Amino acid sequence: MTSDIVFKYFPNLTAKQKEQYEKLPELYNFWNSQINVISRKDIDLLFERHVLHSLGIAKVISFLPGEHVLDVGTGGGFPGLPLAIMFPETEFYLVDSIGKKIKVVTEIAKAIGLKNLKAEHIRAEQAAGKFDFVVSRAVTQLKDFYPWVRNKFNKESKNTLPNGILYLKGGDLEKEIAESKLSVRQFALKDYFSEEFFETKQVIYVKA
Repeated sequence: MTSDIVFKYFPNLTAKQKEQYEKLPELYNFWNSQINVISRKDIDLLFERHVLHSLGIAKVISFLPGEHVLDVGTGGGFPGLPLAIMFPETEFYLVDSIGKKIKVVTEIAKAIGLKNLKAEHIRAEQAAGKFDFVVSRAVTQLKDFYPWVRNKFNKESKNTLPNGILYLKGGDLEKEIAESKLSVRQFALKDYFSEEFFETKQVIYVKA
């Protein structure tokens, strides 16, 4: 699967952004062979299942220049790294409790010349600073995730959505949302992407 799937849904990318996305398969293949950050069956579907899935958040919101975004449990760099390419004037801080995954993210970001991404081997609770948004991809249940980041937000909101969490999740989320006791907005990715993979995928938004 090629980068064309990204360009189809995001037709206004610059030449530099296109080049950065196009470099990802070779880099992830190289690093994945040394440190397994993406399942073997998914590496051939990198653009659909990882890059485009991450960019589902970019269909819900456009991060603004100067905003700060925290990616919790980034793993191999998702969703933060594809979003950092999409929004080069937004600052992204990617954290994960597994150091070797952060090494992969750092090396890939360096290889494609990403200047707006910092990755660190720490737990979410240890992340210093305040952020406009927190992004993540199915790290844990919402009720467990929210306490990790509840105190991490800037008070002043500048975007179309007030500051908060943008969480990529899949499947039937009714029980999980009810248990979290949080007020959420759900954005179905099938409204933006036609591939079958996105049929049950959502972006869950929780206001800070």
